[in-house]
Order: sequence, then structure tokens, then C-alpha cells
Amino acid sequence: MAKKKTKPIVAVVGRPNVGKSTLFNALAGENISIVKDTPGITRDRIYADVTWLDKTFTLIDTGGIEPDSKDIILSQMREQAQIAIETADVIIFLVDVKQGLVDADAKVADMLRRSHKPVVLVVNKVDSPKKYMADVYEFYNLGIGEPYGISAVNRLGLGEMLDHVISHFEDADGEEEEDERPRVAIVGKPNVGKSSLINKLLGENRLIVSDIAGTTRDAVDTEIIRNGKGYVFIDTAGLRRKNKIKEELEHFMVVRTVGAVERADVVVLLIDALEGVTEQDAKIAGIAHERGKAVIIAVNKWDALEKDDKTIYRFTDKIRMILSYMPYAEIVFVSAKTGQRLSKLFEVIDIVSENHAMRVSTGVLNEIMAEAAALQQPPSDKGRRLKLYYITQVSVKPPTFVIFVNDKELMHFSYTRYIENQIRETFGFRGTPLRFIIRERNKKEQ
Repeated sequence: MAKKKTKPIVAVVGRPNVGKSTLFNALAGENISIVKDTPGITRDRIYADVTWLDKTFTLIDTGGIEPDSKDIILSQMREQAQIAIETADVIIFLVDVKQGLVDADAKVADMLRRSHKPVVLVVNKVDSPKKYMADVYEFYNLGIGEPYGISAVNRLGLGEMLDHVISHFEDADGEEEEDERPRVAIVGKPNVGKSSLINKLLGENRLIVSDIAGTTRDAVDTEIIRNGKGYVFIDTAGLRRKNKIKEELEHFMVVRTVGAVERADVVVLLIDALEGVTEQDAKIAGIAHERGKAVIIAVNKWDALEKDDKTIYRFTDKIRMILSYMPYAEIVFVSAKTGQRLSKLFEVIDIVSENHAMRVSTGVLNEIMAEAAALQQPPSDKGRRLKLYYITQVSVKPPTFVIFVNDKELMHFSYTRYIENQIRETFGFRGTPLRFIIRERNKKEQ
């Protein structure tokens, strides 16, 4: 089966106070918040991209344990471990050398061992290797391999730990056929109808359904063949698990959504028509935007809404207002229950996945840019005017462009947005974010 290259996911599991967030901050450096300043997205330190040597991975903190009683800590650790097992390629199991080996560690280690996922056992707070080495070796008793002693606070031992983590990634440069089928993740809050939608898509078109073993994850993706074309729907079954505690549910939902979004090309965000767009929806949409995925907002339960001739416009305006940072997202109104407009959903998936992978020739891009600069003069500051030298597309998924200019400081966000709008006017790029990298180039380099 053709595999698709995606960023590996590394999840951190551990009891309260063993130093998960300290480790997270030490590895993630400055890129700690989910997004620089995208409206509607929490700054919870749930995930960040980390690069070590030549490998980049997404680090996820499964966090969210409130120490209450031993029983609750154990049940919540099991929940964390379960999420890590469902979503991650490699699991960092963090323990504390000063607290020593406790019963909850042993029970969670059992779960991790049975999952057959690669687990890196990391013993934190080893401020002095000499003093604590014997205590580190005690953790061999967990039966999940060699313990790596680190001090997250003092950043000791992180290199060796990361070497071990990345050694578990599948060789991304191996011979992989490129899988041409669009990979679609259906995400959304609990109970918005994700499973009903998938079931309807499966049943509605009398589809040939085959299970594709997930890459290194246990998740099983589903292939749907419609009009002779294959689509891979990413398993987000994990998003349906019930949890009694509301805040945790939200944290876990975000973690699982990151896992599904990371593996997709196209993200379908399902919104409940009866509830309208909520803060939770904005948070989930923000994850897809931040990861540079093609986005479709599917408003479900449209059949159940009392409507007049203005309803669709009011609803669209509300979505555009709350999700103002992603004006490119396509919107469709569907009903998972009746199957209304599901064929339209497939059409839009085709359009946005083509746009997400679209390449534009350098010649045409430079014509558009020159025309844009002639129509609206580039900004200037203290007598220096911005000069645009050259634009070229450097990658797809999402389409990413580099613009060479004389002075980066002069390239205001609003002017970049103006150039983006000119490119979109010509090529559409419906449903996909565009990324722009601004580089300085001296005249001598011309």
C-alpha cells in the first residue's frame, strides 16, 4: 500500500509533576503557542513542531491530569496513554527520579508495552548523573527498555533522548510510491455527526470499502470509491470516546484532532447547524489552518433547521466572521441523516485537494506580481520604498511562495495579503491556505 509522508507524532505521557510541561518547553523552544496570533485559537501548550538533526516531528502533550486521588490519577493516566497509543508514532513516557518508581507508572507501562508502539522511557530531574544513576536503573523494572536520564530544567541529556526518539521514525526517504488519493479527515466537536456522516458516505454510494492498515498507528483508514475514484478517510474514531470531565475532553479532543489533521490533505470540519459556530469549532479549524491543510466547513443537520430565503446567507456570514482568519475555506450545507448534498461534498473535496497541490509557473507569478505592484504602489517608510524583485512557488500542500524583496521590514502583512488576493483572483485556490516567505536580496545579487 502506498504510504504518504507525514510528520511523525511524538506524545508525552506521565504523572502530574514529573515535568511534562518543562520538557515540552525545553524541546519546543520559542514555538510554544499553538499559533502566533491567529484569532480563535487557544494558546494551550498542547503541540509544537520540533526539529532535531534533520527530522521534524509534532510533539504533543497529552496532559490534563488534575491530581485528586490516586485512583483518579491512574484512570486519567490510562486515558492519556490510550490517546498516545491511538495518535502517536513514538511515545515518551516521563517518570521522576526523585519520586522513584510508583505503582501508577508500572500500570501505565503495562498498557504501553502491550500496544507495541515504540516507547522511550525518560527519567526526569536527574540533575547530577553521578548522584542519581543507580536510581535511574531502577526504572528498568518497568520492562519497557532502557531508561534515559535527563534534566528538563537544566536541559541535560536531551540530545541522547532525541536521538533515540527519532531512531524510531520510519525511514521517510525509503522507496515510497506517492499515493494520489485525497486523504480526508472529518473532524469536529463530539456529537456533531462525524460517525453518521462517514456511515452515510459508506452506505449511500454502495461503496467498495476496504480497510487500509494505518501506517505505524493502530488506526484503520477507510477507502471509499466513488465514480471510480478512490478517497482515503482517516479514522477519527478516537474522537468519539466519551470522557466525564469536560476540560479534559476538550484537551483530548484537540490532541486527537491534531493526530488526524496531521495525516490528512483535506480537513472537513463538521459544524452543527442547530448550534451554529462555537469556540470549539474555531479551535479545531485553527489546527487545520495552522497545519496548512485544505479546509471545507460542512454544516451538518441542515435539514433540521427552520429556514427562510436569507438563512444560508446569514449562516455563511457568521462562519466567515468567526473564522475570519481562513476566508479561503469552502462551505457546504449537508445532512448526514438524509444524505442531502453529500455528492456536493465529494465535488468540493476534489476541487480543494487539486488546489492544495496546484503549482503555478514562475513566469505567470511574476506577471501577476508586476501588475499588482503597478496597480497599488508598494509601501515605503522613511524614504525607502519596498521593491519586489521576484516570486516563485517552492512547494505544494499548501502552495508556498517565496518573494524576494529589497527590505523585509517594508513588506507589511497587508501588502502580502494584497499580493495573495491577486494570485487568488487569477487561480482561485479555493479551499487552501497559501503561505508566503519573504526573503531579502541585495541589488548585487540580481
